[in-house]
Amino acid sequence: MSENTNNIQKCGCCDNECQRCKHTPRDEQTLRSLQNRLNRIIGQLNGIKNMLDDNRYCGDILIQTAAAESALQNFGYLIFKEHMNTCVVEEIQNGNSEIIDEAVELMRKLK
Repeated sequence: MSENTNNIQKCGCCDNECQRCKHTPRDEQTLRSLQNRLNRIIGQLNGIKNMLDDNRYCGDILIQTAAAESALQNFGYLIFKEHMNTCVVEEIQNGNSEIIDEAVELMRKLK
């Protein structure tokens, strides 16, 4: 995300003010940690695909599927926590109480 001369944050994907981009950037350590987790999840999913290709036992595939689901759920909770601590707080401070409804809907989808 870049800034223009009026200190309005611009989106890196569309080079405009964007409602779908995060205004508070993630610090490098957090970003690296999230990317590492996601890469492990991708590895788990690839492993499940290989298990299918190798005609592995259904129970083994289900165990790995449960592990991948749990890892993805935990990843989602980390993103949600960050969303609450940054995006939601900022929107409430800017007078946008509708963000609470969005947060509740996101929480419902994560369950």
